[in-house]
Amino acid sequence: MDSVALLNRTDSKYVCSIQQLTAILPALMADYRVLEIAGRHMHRYHTRYFDSADFALYRRHHAGGRNRYKVRSRTYLDTQHYFLEVKHKINKYRTIKHRMPTSTGLETLNPASKAFVQQRVPFDVRLLQPTLTNDFSRITLVNIAAHERVTLDIGIQFQANLQTIELTGVVIAEVKQAGINRSSPFIQGIRGEHVHPIGMSKYCSGAALLYPELPRNSFKPTLRYLHSLMENAR
Repeated sequence: MDSVALLNRTDSKYVCSIQQLTAILPALMADYRVLEIAGRHMHRYHTRYFDSADFALYRRHHAGGRNRYKVRSRTYLDTQHYFLEVKHKINKYRTIKHRMPTSTGLETLNPASKAFVQQRVPFDVRLLQPTLTNDFSRITLVNIAAHERVTLDIGIQFQANLQTIELTGVVIAEVKQAGINRSSPFIQGIRGEHVHPIGMSKYCSGAALLYPELPRNSFKPTLRYLHSLMENAR
């Protein structure tokens, strides 16, 4: 895992059904190892996202801005590790992630976390407030022969304003590489299920679903696709 930390990386995201994922997993056994911690292959995550009151970070993504940011507090529930993270998307594929350990999951940004974020973003962090939480379980695959990590997120839930929505039956797969390599066994396998890369943000999808007053035209194709997968899973 240390060798594929990939804090400066390319991301290729795929969204599919659990059935499509399970169809390709047997063929990947020779190419990937599965992360195991304390006997577990599936690990639980809790994430709290921060944005301004007018959702400036969401709106920049919706407007198609390539140079955009996400600020989040992430809890690894099974190991009780906590990190504050700043993700900087600098173009269509390249992401740079900065993170600092924290003593607990952050519900608000304290002075130390504000200072960390302010060094890495071009806006006033005093405007940030919690806007959305997200829970999911993750399986992590590490390519045996290449500099690549694949994360498979299932059981994805979003919470805001005392409302919860679950993406039932949906898998969000993300292929993280130092540089784009379409010969990846996972990419070849998921293509065989007629699943193609998609520009999908968990934060923006959750916010669009739970804040009806936000603009969502740019995200409508993704939201329709998510609804079709959920309908097929029922």
